[in-house]
Amino acid sequence: MTSPKRKSPAQLQAQCEAWNKANPVGTLVSFEEIRGCGETFRGKTASEADVAGGHTAIIFLEGKRGYVSLDHCTPVAEEAATDTMSL
Repeated sequence: MTSPKRKSPAQLQAQCEAWNKANPVGTLVSFEEIRGCGETFRGKTASEADVAGGHTAIIFLEGKRGYVSLDHCTPVAEEAATDTMSL
């Protein structure tokens, strides 16, 4: 089994720019501590996405200490969040 290829700094920057264009600060996201194992946290973004250390696309989330990998975050439609809260 081969390990996944690391993204180049240019790819990471493009990932952040695309995220920031589509998801303003305050966007509700689902965060998975371990990708593929299900949501472990849901909260709003507290910053724009950025590249940390030249190797990871990151973002800060309200209610979470430190930054998290952007690869572990998925935007959640506000309607879905409202429907879940009314259950």
